[in-house]
Amino acid sequence: MKKIFAAAAFATMIAAAPSFAATDAECAEMWKKADANSDGNVSGGEAMRYMSFMRVAGMTVATEGTITQTEFMNACKADAYKVKQADAGAPLKGSNSFTEGQAKDRIIAQGMDNVTGLTKDGDGIWRGTAQQAGKPVQVAVDYKGNVVTANQ
Repeated sequence: MKKIFAAAAFATMIAAAPSFAATDAECAEMWKKADANSDGNVSGGEAMRYMSFMRVAGMTVATEGTITQTEFMNACKADAYKVKQADAGAPLKGSNSFTEGQAKDRIIAQGMDNVTGLTKDGDGIWRGTAQQAGKPVQVAVDYKGNVVTANQ
């Protein structure tokens, strides 16, 4: 019986361990891809998804719509660009305090664009449409920030 409790305690410690931040090399590679025009900043269309990730993580930039390499690398090392996996059973019913803009940021951060028609339903879930890989999808954001599509 003690072995079972010890194994359960160990599993809990592993599951609760913090995720490891991206390495310098991983962030440098991500920067090269993000700064597609090699101008030293990520801006305009290049920046949309990264700005959404940063807002979701509570980060700001000096110039809205433009991310410097330093800002990008700091956010990368803090795992701001890490895609969040949805909880089982999402979207979950509950009191949702996200604004429409915050819900939209979460959708964009998950790799979708052209988000439209977001409305909060009676279960506290933001619902609308977006495009994923060029195809329209139904999307939902729950009170925990889980983002799910109709084909998930």
